[in-house]
Amino acid sequence: MPLPYQRDVVDYLKQHEPEVWAWAGSQQVRDAHLAQVRTHLLRDTYRLEPEAHPEVHAALTLAMQRLGISAAATLYQSGGQAMNAALVYVPGEVHIVLEGPVLERLSAHEQLALFGHELAHYLLWSLEGGAFLCAERILQDALGAHGASDSHRQTARSYGLHTELFADRGAALAADALATAISTLVKVQTGIGNPDPAAYLRQATELEGALEDISAGTTHPETFVRARALELWWQDDAMLDAWTDRKLRGVLRLATLDLPRQVQLQTMTRAFVNWFLESAQLRSDAVATQVRMLFADWVADEPVAPPDQFESLQAADDVRGYFNALMLDLALVDSELRELALQRAMVVARVLDSEAQLLAQLKRDAGMGKREIDRLRKQVWEVQA
Repeated sequence: MPLPYQRDVVDYLKQHEPEVWAWAGSQQVRDAHLAQVRTHLLRDTYRLEPEAHPEVHAALTLAMQRLGISAAATLYQSGGQAMNAALVYVPGEVHIVLEGPVLERLSAHEQLALFGHELAHYLLWSLEGGAFLCAERILQDALGAHGASDSHRQTARSYGLHTELFADRGAALAADALATAISTLVKVQTGIGNPDPAAYLRQATELEGALEDISAGTTHPETFVRARALELWWQDDAMLDAWTDRKLRGVLRLATLDLPRQVQLQTMTRAFVNWFLESAQLRSDAVATQVRMLFADWVADEPVAPPDQFESLQAADDVRGYFNALMLDLALVDSELRELALQRAMVVARVLDSEAQLLAQLKRDAGMGKREIDRLRKQVWEVQA
């Protein structure tokens, strides 16, 4: 089953980029891709025929059986010194390219894990008519386009990291053992000849508490993150999805917004506006006009959303600053409501744990002096007392 983030990205692209989605999934694009793939494989690799290499093909066959894959399969060996493997996706056909001395260095059980990882890519990209492969292609094409946005870069990065965690699960399933999947991962990534899986899992747990929450990986998560994620999945940990989101994307942050989080923030913004304007007294015509610059369909009697998501906001300071700026925009647009709206902003900022930021913004953006700010604070706390 795909990870929740992968599903979110596919759903986003289908809904918001329907023309691009249709193009990426077209038969013409697929045919052009397949022609390039076949030429590359024949030109740049040595094909491992089953008759000449029966043991490795037996391992591949078993791995495919354990993952429920029935398809023609071909193995290739390419040059290079570093151990690796890569799936070259062709619908209905398994093509795996081995790199470096993987056949010499990996045990028979570890070969199962190696194949399982690549076969999981095949499974993912075959699901739902190739929807998850289509998303991958769209994101990679967006990166290569002139003027690619930061949100596309963030989405492509996060999508790739989640895809690797999905594939790691295939390694464990094919090997039918967590330990074998971990030893294969560590051996391929470090080159060590005889890793201790249990020791590395202890090391990964120790590292988790010592380093920043978010992964710094660009194409793959760090090895310790992958090991820990696989362990949590193998144990069916109830917090796995939340842990994965925290490790691969971190808290909500303006500087690293991806496409799904743009939608999330837009939804949060509307809920926040309604909560800030909880009192009908604040919903004047001038304020309503300002809000409609953000949400054209907003109405003055729009229901107030519960403030639960803001009372324990899991977000970076720049998101809190964004909400503060939004409050100031609404508070200053109607001079008759200015004092009342600023008092409300002070109350909300305390809930957001962004009062200090708001005070600085009042001085910088609203041009308020210390005496005026102190008077405002006093009024608020007198009302709250």
